[in-house]
Amino acid sequence: MNRNIKHIVNTLRKKYDTGNPFDIARQMEIEYIIGPLGSRSGCYMYLKRHRCIFLNENLSEHEMKLVMAHELGHAILHRTQDCYFIRHKTLLSTDIFELEANKFAMELLISDDSLEEHKEYSVNQLARLYGYHENLIELRLK
Repeated sequence: MNRNIKHIVNTLRKKYDTGNPFDIARQMEIEYIIGPLGSRSGCYMYLKRHRCIFLNENLSEHEMKLVMAHELGHAILHRTQDCYFIRHKTLLSTDIFELEANKFAMELLISDDSLEEHKEYSVNQLARLYGYHENLIELRLK
């Protein structure tokens, strides 16, 4: 990953005064729709020069925030690429676009200050604290 995702996220946090992916999307005029998506958790599509995020209505609030942050990462980092979030594949993917979107999501959802408060925690403890898969926590710590 050769992009400075941490810098991009910090710039967005500062500009929009939030780490909430829904608020950032609204302020950036990135549309998002919540509805039935079958087995997909979410997807990002670039449609007629508009950035659109679709989220599965069956996700818990916590999952929805993670998927929204991930898809927002695609909208910002991979503007013209269509991307799908499939729960069992995307979290463990080695595809560069998926890794970048996961890194973006973790940078956005877990602040440096929060990590500093829990610097003595193991990856497993951080995963339980934040409610994210250990692979995502490890990606955030890199």
